[in-house]
Amino acid sequence: MQKLNEQELRDAVAALSQWKLEEGKLVRDWKFADFIAAMEFVDRVAVLAEAAGHHPDIDIRYNRVRLALVTHDAGGITAKDADMAASLNEALGTQKTA
Repeated sequence: MQKLNEQELRDAVAALSQWKLEEGKLVRDWKFADFIAAMEFVDRVAVLAEAAGHHPDIDIRYNRVRLALVTHDAGGITAKDADMAASLNEALGTQKTA
């Protein structure tokens, strides 16, 4: 799978509510009431990621969760990452964002 070019990246970010480019990855942050709620969210992400065969980098800090998507084998962001971000938005988009 090939990396998205600059225009494709701009278009992808524009279409992905609350996602941004950061350090060569698609990134989105969420904030929850507490650690348990954050972990329940991560469990939901795990199920979706496993089903898609594409696994985000996950950073958990008490009640905050950051997801980062990049296709390591391609050396950057691909359509697979943008599709995964869109799927996560569709399934989990109602969650409060940090």
